[in-house]
Amino acid sequence: MLITELLSKNATLYPDEVSLVEREPSIASRREITWLEFENQSNKIANALIDFGVKKGDKVVLLLMNCLEWLPCYFGILKTGALAVPLNFRFTAEEIKKCTATAEAKIFIYGPEFCERIEKIKDELSFIDKFIFVDAVSQTNAAPCSKLKNNLANKFSDRYVTYAGLLEKYPSDAPDVEIADDDEAALYFTSGTTGMPKPILLTHSNLMSACITENKHHHQTHEDNFLCIPPLYHTGAKMHWFGSLLVGSKAVILKGVKPEWILEAVSEEKATIVWLLVPWAQDILNEIESGRLNLDDYELKQWRLMHIGAQPVPPSLVHRWKEFFPNQLYDTNYGLSESTGPGCVHLGVENIHKVGAIGVPGYGWEAMIVDDAGNPVPDETVGELIVKGPGVMKCYYKNPEATAKVLKNGWLYTGDMAKRDKDGFIYLVDRKKDIVICGGENIFPVEVENYLMTHSDIKDAAVIGMPDKRLGEIPVAIVETKDGRDVSEEELLEFCNALPKYKRPRKIIFDKVPRNPTGKIEKPKLREKWCGIKEALFV
Repeated sequence: MLITELLSKNATLYPDEVSLVEREPSIASRREITWLEFENQSNKIANALIDFGVKKGDKVVLLLMNCLEWLPCYFGILKTGALAVPLNFRFTAEEIKKCTATAEAKIFIYGPEFCERIEKIKDELSFIDKFIFVDAVSQTNAAPCSKLKNNLANKFSDRYVTYAGLLEKYPSDAPDVEIADDDEAALYFTSGTTGMPKPILLTHSNLMSACITENKHHHQTHEDNFLCIPPLYHTGAKMHWFGSLLVGSKAVILKGVKPEWILEAVSEEKATIVWLLVPWAQDILNEIESGRLNLDDYELKQWRLMHIGAQPVPPSLVHRWKEFFPNQLYDTNYGLSESTGPGCVHLGVENIHKVGAIGVPGYGWEAMIVDDAGNPVPDETVGELIVKGPGVMKCYYKNPEATAKVLKNGWLYTGDMAKRDKDGFIYLVDRKKDIVICGGENIFPVEVENYLMTHSDIKDAAVIGMPDKRLGEIPVAIVETKDGRDVSEEELLEFCNALPKYKRPRKIIFDKVPRNPTGKIEKPKLREKWCGIKEALFV
């Protein structure tokens, strides 16, 4: 069965039941759609795309903030046999252009928050056949976007349509497209240590495997209600929701991460499952401990599971959490976009005594820790974590060299260094890739380093992740200035304001940047010197 067929099944079994809720607390907005409305909207978008000439194997970009329209658009694309290409909403205009061109997209779906970025690259998107604008759905972004929206509508002329207009024009009949399990379904962009986005090719079978794995791990039933806060462009959030899709249970999309908004949503919507990132959980605990949040003000007894993914989880956080929520189940999940999101390794709700580990192989998955030659290493020995299972990507799109480096005999080489204890539980100890994970967002040091090197006073620069109680890691820049030059930390931090906010270094350290004989920055030395990290990062 395909995940598009799961949607159709739910529309048949539960047509009048609510499938998705969108809450935007900042403007006191709440919207919802039923399973039948979800299915009908997806069919209408699919029929519109087919009318625009979209065929099996074509690519459709999806650039939206979390909203009620996100998933109907995604499923509409899948129903045509085309590939959905969700883009990170933090991408710059240049990154959006590059990823769209790399994917060879024909259709571009975007929301009001991206008008300014699209305006910058509009003349370079001549290869796009149709731009679908998902109308402003909140008062907060409608006004600023109005002028730019009109400019883009005029620029794109007959290539410009609106989501609302398509829903009015096209029928809700299911499109007649034959799709097989092994057909290609989506491209998800990731990046390596070079910071250059690489598109990961996933099949319909990959997506369906995520539904099964997630449901087996967290035992969703039709009575559950999943509160979704992380961005839907990321495999993590969506693939966790897939476990709810499998049983036709309700989900709530929350726009905003304030602790009181999260608890209000859990309480008022009767959410039973919540996936949090480390900083959000930290914020909730801090507000409770300070007395600014009173748990007695909320109905939380139905909240049965809290799980965290996307970054290493400090054991101290879980211990603090259990003090306030002793009856709540807890799980952590490990995964990559290359493994169709989380679940190839997971702790398991029954294994909280092993907090600190990422867990054991997930349902239907195998995992090994190997040396540089690909041979298994003994317990308690650090090696590279490799996984094999139904979610392993097909390949990096049109990049056989990169694919060959990570896919070997069916095994996915994760690039993460780990060790296994005598009980079979896996612990991450370091990463081959020097990606900094700050609040669940990947920051690629080379991008920041390259930018810093454009400053006239800087001789050399390195960026590392410094442990942070709330965000997991923060980006810190070690800067070596040119002889005789004098520049302050404040000046460099201001210089970095040109970078996207999440990529900006939080601290500047003036020091010599060590490099090995081949010219590579010796980041382990920097982490040891400035972070006190010699071997284990997060164990």
